Amino acid sequence: MKFDHRDPGTSESRWRSSVAWDAVEEFDATGIERLIVVSAHPDDETLGAAGLMKRVSSTGGSVTVILATDGDNSHPSSPTHSAAQLRARRIREVQEAVEYLAPGSSIVRLGLRDGALKEDPDAVRSGIEKVLASAEGEATIAATWRGDGHGDHRIVGEVSAEVALAHRAKLVEYPIWLWHWSSPEDRDMPWARLRAFSLDDEELVAKRQAIAAHASQVAPLSDAVGDEVVLRPEFVEHFERRVEAFIVTAVEESETLNQGFFDNFYGDKKDPWGFETRWYEERKRAITMASLPRERFGQALEVGCSIGMLSAQLAPRCDSLLATDLSAKPLEIARERLADHPQVSFHHAATAEEWPDGTFDLIVLSEVGYYFDVAALDRVLSRAAASLTPDGVLVACHWRHPVAEYPLSGDQVHQRLSELEQLERIAQHCEEDFILEIFGRRPARSVAQQTGLV
Repeated sequence: MKFDHRDPGTSESRWRSSVAWDAVEEFDATGIERLIVVSAHPDDETLGAAGLMKRVSSTGGSVTVILATDGDNSHPSSPTHSAAQLRARRIREVQEAVEYLAPGSSIVRLGLRDGALKEDPDAVRSGIEKVLASAEGEATIAATWRGDGHGDHRIVGEVSAEVALAHRAKLVEYPIWLWHWSSPEDRDMPWARLRAFSLDDEELVAKRQAIAAHASQVAPLSDAVGDEVVLRPEFVEHFERRVEAFIVTAVEESETLNQGFFDNFYGDKKDPWGFETRWYEERKRAITMASLPRERFGQALEVGCSIGMLSAQLAPRCDSLLATDLSAKPLEIARERLADHPQVSFHHAATAEEWPDGTFDLIVLSEVGYYFDVAALDRVLSRAAASLTPDGVLVACHWRHPVAEYPLSGDQVHQRLSELEQLERIAQHCEEDFILEIFGRRPARSVAQQTGLV
């Protein structure tokens, strides 16, 4: 997602008047003992979670704010403030803001480079883990949303999700720039995962005071060119509403399904899912193949190929196809099925840990994403996106009904996919039983655009 903070963006009146809010569940902050607010830049914590910080502090909980960067790159062309001066000013501002919200709370500065957190996610992880280990008690992590469209926000959100999962902490994510570039009608708007936290009068006043404390961001540094306001009044208005919005990700108790699960599932059966015999499966494969946006592909990767039914239809349209699976038995069946296709090779691998080398112009994730836990799925999706050629295509297709043994649902898998900022959806087929989506690297082109029809 690319956006310009100088653009008008979606108005707050449009957001407030949306009927979609009627279906948003309330966020219950009762019982939060430790709140760790992870902020990419000073002011993120105030804009996104000030009311929550005030509530937790007022009810006897502890609040710690982690600043990944000092925000010294907010005005890179300022003629009046050096980076060092901006850093000092923004640190004073966040200290003042936090005193309005949670007096006496700790502020932990990681001092990482503003705008470049993708270069050092391990330092973000280490900083969060040190704070988690510094005190006992159940922790809730509130972090910038990974789908916010800002690179630093994404890294903070992704790393916070990994840490929360590893340490069984609760996780909520607060969007900032979503309110600017998205709209209530946007099909990718995460309404289903949104929770509304209602502020009382005292919390609302404290939040507005805290926002005003970030004067370097809500007002110009000077009248000079390069000192313009970063957070325009129409943008700040999104955060002066009486409701804070959090995107909630449950910490899954289930872990990625291992090879033993699949070996036991196959047992002495050749086709336990009925890939060869069920009309449902045949129809789904036909829809998948018809949805591919190109007639032919060069290097293709199919993750979780099972007994090779989809592989057999992909092979004639690929110069080479690498098919992987976690279980050896279905791979042997797939090898036999495609023995007459020398361009197809097979690899026995746990893809989350053993992602294949190279790049691919077609990657297929069909009925496999929900076998991973959240952290493993995010690794797989990140590696898949990184492995696509510039004009590459990622195909994802998943069953939508709940399965008790699976760590995730098909809808959760596709929600994670939609939050990858590198990818853009080309096509979508959604029905009650399954969802099929085709993604390409941004800016993705439709079939008509690719073939010169428009």
